[in-house]
Amino acid sequence: MTKQRFRSFASALAVGASLFAGEALAKSDITIAMQLEPPHLDPTSAAAQAIDSVVYTNIFEGLTRFMGDGSVVPGLAESWEISEDGTMYTFKLRESVTFHDGSTMDAEDVKFSLDRARAEDSANAQKALFAGIDSVEVVDPLTVKVTLSAPNGNFLFNMAWGDAVIVAPESIDDIKTNPVGTGAYTFGNWVQGDSITVNRNPNYWGDQPSLETATFKFISDPTAAFAAMMAEDVDVFDNFPAPENLPQFEADPRFQVLVGSTEGETILSTNNKKAPFDDIRVRQAMAHAIDRQAIIDGAMFGYGTPIGTHFAPHNPAYVDLTGNSAYDPKKAAQLLADVGYADGFETTLHLPPPSYARRGGEIIAAQLAEVGIKAEIINVEWAQWLESVFKGKDFGLTIVSHTEPMDIGIYARPDYYFQYDSSDFQALMELLNETTDPDERKNLLGDAQRLIATDFVNGYLFQLAKLGVAKAGVQGLWENAPTAAIDLTQISWSE
Repeated sequence: MTKQRFRSFASALAVGASLFAGEALAKSDITIAMQLEPPHLDPTSAAAQAIDSVVYTNIFEGLTRFMGDGSVVPGLAESWEISEDGTMYTFKLRESVTFHDGSTMDAEDVKFSLDRARAEDSANAQKALFAGIDSVEVVDPLTVKVTLSAPNGNFLFNMAWGDAVIVAPESIDDIKTNPVGTGAYTFGNWVQGDSITVNRNPNYWGDQPSLETATFKFISDPTAAFAAMMAEDVDVFDNFPAPENLPQFEADPRFQVLVGSTEGETILSTNNKKAPFDDIRVRQAMAHAIDRQAIIDGAMFGYGTPIGTHFAPHNPAYVDLTGNSAYDPKKAAQLLADVGYADGFETTLHLPPPSYARRGGEIIAAQLAEVGIKAEIINVEWAQWLESVFKGKDFGLTIVSHTEPMDIGIYARPDYYFQYDSSDFQALMELLNETTDPDERKNLLGDAQRLIATDFVNGYLFQLAKLGVAKAGVQGLWENAPTAAIDLTQISWSE
């Protein structure tokens, strides 16, 4: 080979190597594992966290949105004006926003979405978010006027929920299996029982994200989750279900472990209208029969913060009420004896698939048995839980983590699945909604926490930690979870 030909060959190799390195640096796909598969993909008609994990900000967007730090920022509304009395919000929509089918997103779609969510026959799991809306008026294609029946200091916060995303009437019939939104990613395909794929939207109104495609892989078994990560079959496991394995990932340079907080109040949810739980003394006895720290240590391997009410400890308005229901099995047994249950009673304990429920349920059942409460464990899939427990209210006890942001207001809904009906609490929430002063709101939130704690509405266990595992090169993941979301728009691969 001549010197000139060798130089040409070497140059070609260098170019090829450069291209190869460029391709490696430009990795633009990702596989993210989740433990739960969504029942469908319409966030406006179900309470399943897994729906928002896939579609929030990725496929669907609202007037406002949550960021990873919990702040609420403009979404499809670029700005808004609020009337002096706090009852009228005039939203200015972004220009040139289109749905994935090419149709324009305008004020008519906002009116349709909000009217649909608050309609009498609405299937929205958080319908109460929209109850204060008196009217929605289209001013012009890019301006919407929302009038409230009373001031609501939470209104912009409420509009950031996944239940408040903007949808189009033209695509609503197929929304559960073919979601059409305005987000940075379009729906690709869904292999039932396996995965969902989304693709980058080239016509997105905002900045183009780094990732071209993302696959959400469903792995329910904790052992399989560990194996998939160690084999590098998946790039990220959001809410990793086997906390006992985290030290192995922390010691392995191939991975990073992200430990943060969530909005997930994990509770022993109690059917307040079903005997004997309609008696506050029985609910109090059950609360004293529970050893929170034993549950955190045994089911979550120490990850989790004990709570004594339905409120996140990281919120500045949180009140520590764990002492109100301190572990005291002798007191629990005495309370049961006082109300005629010296020999205890039998009930059911429905457990959905997450590890905190299945593992925690075994521990709680054993603790309750020590004071005579025999809880029959019934393992159910997520769709069954939604149908029989959440909708059907056919349960005695269940364990679930409420991951919606600052959702103490659910206790003001008598028809909510745990069926707590307190006129005092309902009045408190009405006053809170009408209050805008930060200090007054903080005081009212404290009162609300104390009221449900002293009514022993549910067994308050712990705040769910966010335990994520990812390959070392993934960046932009949310460390905390202010809402249920895996925001693909922020994720990229480091060089």
